[in-house]
Amino acid sequence: MTARPFSGVRILDFTQVLAGPYASYQLALLGADVVKIERRGGEDMRRTPLSRQWSGRNMASAFLAVNGNKKSLTLDLQKPAAREIVLRLAETADVVMENFRAGVMDRLGLGHAALSAVNPRLIYCAISGFGQTGPSSQEAGYDGKIQAMSGIMAITGHPETGPTRAGFAVCDILSGATAAFAVSSALFQRTQTGRGQFIDVSMLEASLAFLSTQIADYTVAGHHQQQAGNQAVSRKVTANLFRAKDSFLLLAVNDEKQYRALMTTIGRADVLDDPRFADWFLRRQHETELRAIIESALAAEDAKVWERRLNDVHAPCASIWKIEEIIDHPQVAARGVLQTVDSPYGPLRLMGPGFQMAHGRGRLDRLAPAPGADTDSVLAELGYGAADIAALRAEAVI
Repeated sequence: MTARPFSGVRILDFTQVLAGPYASYQLALLGADVVKIERRGGEDMRRTPLSRQWSGRNMASAFLAVNGNKKSLTLDLQKPAAREIVLRLAETADVVMENFRAGVMDRLGLGHAALSAVNPRLIYCAISGFGQTGPSSQEAGYDGKIQAMSGIMAITGHPETGPTRAGFAVCDILSGATAAFAVSSALFQRTQTGRGQFIDVSMLEASLAFLSTQIADYTVAGHHQQQAGNQAVSRKVTANLFRAKDSFLLLAVNDEKQYRALMTTIGRADVLDDPRFADWFLRRQHETELRAIIESALAAEDAKVWERRLNDVHAPCASIWKIEEIIDHPQVAARGVLQTVDSPYGPLRLMGPGFQMAHGRGRLDRLAPAPGADTDSVLAELGYGAADIAALRAEAVI
């Protein structure tokens, strides 16, 4: 079997909740040996209130989603013996990842300076709300707060009802993806320079990077973004949400060929000769009338019927799929997007990586670990004997 891209790379993962664990999970899927260092009892994400059953197992579903393929080592980082363990781990590690507020790891004696002193090849990635420097560096960063500050909510929502946040923790996830990319870049650079380095990932900056086109619209063209509901950034009238017979249909019709296919397929080819809708500027000028024509025609069939018909003629669209529907879509099934992993509670379906590879593909091998499940084995690798480990446990270090 072909080795995965990060096979042989060891990551000491101090991250918790979502942004950091999502980042290290991507690397774990690709073969990295990720040692998750948690406080005794495990991090809070293990006990989210969605399901009392899974929370009671210290295995909340959101925790399982981003912690597979990892090992768990529990430590009380306030204790000198725990600091000694981390320093010994850092001697042979490749990467350290943490998402505490700026300065927390330094105060524990485990910051970049301390760890790189024992291993100059170490790549140290710190993820925080606002970065390690600047006037906001000590502020806590939460997904909703970053959505509000970054401009995402200013352009998301309807003018009539005001801003709305995305339906998932978008800033956490894209910050995690940014961190995984940054670590990957640093690992590649190290193959050329032999040197480790410090990576400073700010959730705010990562979010702004994903808004690059909207920012350029203002900095270059002076355009002030506004909430546009479900209309696409193209601002084409037919790239918006429309009501069908039973629910809604999102049209992504953005060019002339697609527009003609749309109007013909819904039985309104006559509109193609209507001077009110002769080009995209006129269609936008007469948006209310055109929307009424389209929705009147769509009312004849359910959204998923139109989805099939219109996509068949290359007029892009989609009905509104629920999570429980899309995970069983034939396309998702054909690509093996969800992976099944064995657990003490039966087989579980979880997301693997978001891309395919010809060889060395990312793979979910094992369920997220119980708190401290690998403490003894990790310490044994460092040379701690059974009596040493027992003493550390008696002293509540592990």
